[in-house]
Amino acid sequence: MFQSVQRRGNGISAPQVNLAPLMDMVFILLIFFIVTTTFVKETGIRVDRPHAAASQSLESKSLRVAITKGGAVYTEGRRVELAELRERIKRFVAREKSPSVILIPDEATSAGRLVEVMDTAKLAGARDLAVATRRREAR
Repeated sequence: MFQSVQRRGNGISAPQVNLAPLMDMVFILLIFFIVTTTFVKETGIRVDRPHAAASQSLESKSLRVAITKGGAVYTEGRRVELAELRERIKRFVAREKSPSVILIPDEATSAGRLVEVMDTAKLAGARDLAVATRRREAR
């Protein structure tokens, strides 16, 4: 790691640090962090999720579908109609090994609209269907 370099003038050698191994390690760590990072696709819209005391975390390999308080449906950053949502869920179910669909309704979303979206997901082949909530502290 340290190398001696001979100076021409007075014959004194000064140690120098070889930075090549350090740079190799930095690049290896960078590659490691890039490869092990998981990226989560969000729905593209912010909704105020309802609270639930019995909530649990799900895996990140899932399709997220947001429903606004006005009833608009968003997935993968785009607003979609139910027919298009059905096709997207069909493609997602076909390419994933254990697909799950997470519905993220706004707290003010009507139950009827939530049931419509759930029905669309079930008809498209989604077996593992969940409704996202915020964790409420148990009393």
